[in-house]
Amino acid sequence: MSTPLILGIESSCDETAVALVRGDRTILSHRLAGQEAAHAPYGGVVPEIAARAHVEILPSLVEGALADAGVKLTDVDAIAATAGPGLIGGVMVGLVTAKALALAANKPLVAVNHLEGHALSPRLTDPDLAYPYLLLLVSGGHCQLLRVDGVGQYRRLGTTIDDAAGEAFDKTAKVLGLGYPGGPRVEAAAMEGDAKAVPLPRPLVGTPDPHFSFAGLKSAVLRAHDAGIHSTPDIAASFQQAVVDCLLDRTKLALHLAGPVSALVVAGGVAANRAVRGALEGLAAANGLRFVAPPLWLCTDNAAMIAWAGAERFMAGHSDPLDVAARPRWPLDPSAEKVRGAGVKA
Repeated sequence: MSTPLILGIESSCDETAVALVRGDRTILSHRLAGQEAAHAPYGGVVPEIAARAHVEILPSLVEGALADAGVKLTDVDAIAATAGPGLIGGVMVGLVTAKALALAANKPLVAVNHLEGHALSPRLTDPDLAYPYLLLLVSGGHCQLLRVDGVGQYRRLGTTIDDAAGEAFDKTAKVLGLGYPGGPRVEAAAMEGDAKAVPLPRPLVGTPDPHFSFAGLKSAVLRAHDAGIHSTPDIAASFQQAVVDCLLDRTKLALHLAGPVSALVVAGGVAANRAVRGALEGLAAANGLRFVAPPLWLCTDNAAMIAWAGAERFMAGHSDPLDVAARPRWPLDPSAEKVRGAGVKA
């Protein structure tokens, strides 16, 4: 079937979402419920609170998304859901719901890697994006550089050896008292500051492998804050510029290692940051490449990207048994060697 209708479910962290997407890239509906208010008092996501919220809201989101699209569950060709990686409680809620719907409607189940959802999301809104392309996948839990050769075909060139860029944004926001979620709050504060005011490190810049490290940068932000001599906007602006410089340097190196590619692509929550986008767009232009990034709403966690990844997998002939397991960790490139010094996020 060339244009299957896929129902997608996303519940890997603190966003509960359901979408209906056709194989011709038509988004029929998308419903999303955030949990910012529930987690704000803690300055970050509390897994148990997130899982309970998914349980409470997901059934009504499924009903609403079907109603918005004007279709019934029996009209759907397959059910796709995030099966990992992510907070295991939330992943299980979404995957079990998808299994129940697939069983009740006698429809195929497609277990989607959340990272593949991000990796393929630019193709949902850009039909001209052809394989292969170099992807900077940069989010709260992941920071990787991958050559994308097709559905399920990923070669990891670089990864973080400690913290992801998005995590560094969240921790910086917490240190500076900016609140949660951290990425947008730091970006807003940075607009009022001087990016050269605070001397901060650029970890791993100039090293021969395109890996990332942001733990030392977080520590430097804490020291700058505790010194009490810099304004919050100046620290935010200086931190953001340090992250941009690291991402730019590592991605530039990866472009030389990837071989011929059709485009430079960025996806994931940090891809919504305008400074990051602008720097990468300039890098792509300097290398004669197209720069592709999803619309801002497709950068953060959403179900449209899961439905689209499910559609791409389904159209390629993939489906999964109902006993497929939820996975807290699920690398896109299982054959990639573990980076020395890296933890489980690699």
